[in-house]
Amino acid sequence: MEFQNHDVLNDEASREFLKGRGIKALPVTIVDDDKVVIGYYPRKLVEVLELETGVDLSSSAQWLAEKYDAILSAASRAAGQLFPAELDEAPEWRPRTLRQLLLHIISFPELAWQAHEHGSMSKEDMEASHEKTSQIRSPKQIADYGYEVRENVTAFLKSGNTAGFERVVPAHYGGEVTVLELLHIILRHSTHHLKQAYHIMETDLKVKPEKPASAADFEGISTPEELI
Repeated sequence: MEFQNHDVLNDEASREFLKGRGIKALPVTIVDDDKVVIGYYPRKLVEVLELETGVDLSSSAQWLAEKYDAILSAASRAAGQLFPAELDEAPEWRPRTLRQLLLHIISFPELAWQAHEHGSMSKEDMEASHEKTSQIRSPKQIADYGYEVRENVTAFLKSGNTAGFERVVPAHYGGEVTVLELLHIILRHSTHHLKQAYHIMETDLKVKPEKPASAADFEGISTPEELI
């Protein structure tokens, strides 16, 4: 298959081309100038490239389970070690309190997991989740919530529920994706925010995270190079 590769880090013309089309995320694949796939989504790429093959992401479910176990446990530990007043801290660069950020890290994996039953991860689903989690206030409540979500998400990923993994759902993040693809997207999202939470703790609060997620825990999870 003929293709052209453009490295936007070193190709200003390519950067301007993407900006002109309103594309703000990478990687991006453009086919025949009108079919655009933003992000690495094998199922979408197979479709737009008209490939005669299937896509089976179920083999990544075990890896996802291990990563969600690590990231959600780390977020729960971070929440549990803070005082209520510290959770109310809001950095200048992000108009959210640390409490809201930690709940965001935990609630999005829950929404992605629930999509296999609800059939979506829409803006309305996120608003309902925000309403529910706004009642979770104390450090212990946040930590307990995080461990509960960890148990649910990892159990699902270890279940071998192929129908659930492959259910296609409309998502605010990623468009039409399978639940397993959505869980990949949200893992990256939550991991990036966990790194931000650590930054707030260490820089603004002068609090060292207890048993933070390790380099091994982060390995293989793509996040933006810039923290903020």
